[in-house]
Amino acid sequence: MSVKTEKRQSLLTRIMNPKYMMVYATVIIFLIIYAYGAIRYGKSGFTTLRTFVNFFTDNAYYGISAVGMTMVLITGGIDLSVASVASLTGMIVAYGYERMGISPVITMLFSMLVGIGLGALMGAAIHYLNVPPFITTLTGSFLARGICSLISRESISMNHPLIDQLAGAKITLYRLVNLQNWEWEKIKPITKIDMTVIIFIVMIIAGTILLQHTRFGRNVYAIGGNEASAKLMGLPVGRTKIAVYAINGFCSSLAGIAYVLVVKSGWNMALLGGELEVISSAVIGGTLLTGGVGYMVGTMFGVLLKSVIPAIINFNGTLSSWWGKIATGGLLLLFIVIQRLVVSYTERKRK
Repeated sequence: MSVKTEKRQSLLTRIMNPKYMMVYATVIIFLIIYAYGAIRYGKSGFTTLRTFVNFFTDNAYYGISAVGMTMVLITGGIDLSVASVASLTGMIVAYGYERMGISPVITMLFSMLVGIGLGALMGAAIHYLNVPPFITTLTGSFLARGICSLISRESISMNHPLIDQLAGAKITLYRLVNLQNWEWEKIKPITKIDMTVIIFIVMIIAGTILLQHTRFGRNVYAIGGNEASAKLMGLPVGRTKIAVYAINGFCSSLAGIAYVLVVKSGWNMALLGGELEVISSAVIGGTLLTGGVGYMVGTMFGVLLKSVIPAIINFNGTLSSWWGKIATGGLLLLFIVIQRLVVSYTERKRK
């Protein structure tokens, strides 16, 4: 067998690795649904760049939080406090400025520290006290939501130039009219990319680098694959799990800030049930609930997949918005079944 043939087979083996199958499934299903929307509603503007950018915009804050959730799920854990921490962030930022006169910059930084601290505390309880992640993070959710209610039970609107500037900061895309000289037609912009979308994309890139190109990322996958083996190998299991939950707390706070830029207010009941949106985005994106497998690219497509279905419903104009929830539930069930099939296939292959 020649060297080229061996290299070709090695590349094919890596590409067809079962751990990538979930990501492939997510991308393929997204393309199928997008193609359906393009065929049905292409003439109505479904295929425009503006509509595609809106897929990112609609769930950008959920996507930011899903970056941290992906890491948590890879370790074999779960976090039910993400939406409450994001809501607490909004309350801290809004109350800090409107009621106490503190600069939003300081309140944002403080809220991030709160999110990181809560995440690290829950990670420490999970590892050192052996409290199940479900119970620990559910307690953290009640704690964060309760603090929100103590701060204020009414919505607190924000009116600050910095918030307005960040909310209005956009990257404008123009039409290219001359490819050779790179001349752009700046009379009519094609679309605008919001700050929340920029944060989402930056977090996806940062999460990918952290998981795929650092020792910390390898430790995360090792813990999710087999925590007992990771301990025997001498890996810093405790520090890694605490760091993962701390990063998740940071992502939750950042998602809360992104949400504040959208609604320009803080509310104790904001993003209620949002933890399910975040978890489903990661699971639909191919992250195994049993841990050990997950990729940020898959999570990004999971967020896009959860955005394209409501978009098709809106373009239809005759369907209830609840069909979006039903379709998302069906997709989540489908991907859980696919996960079980992939896990079973992998186990049989190992034997």
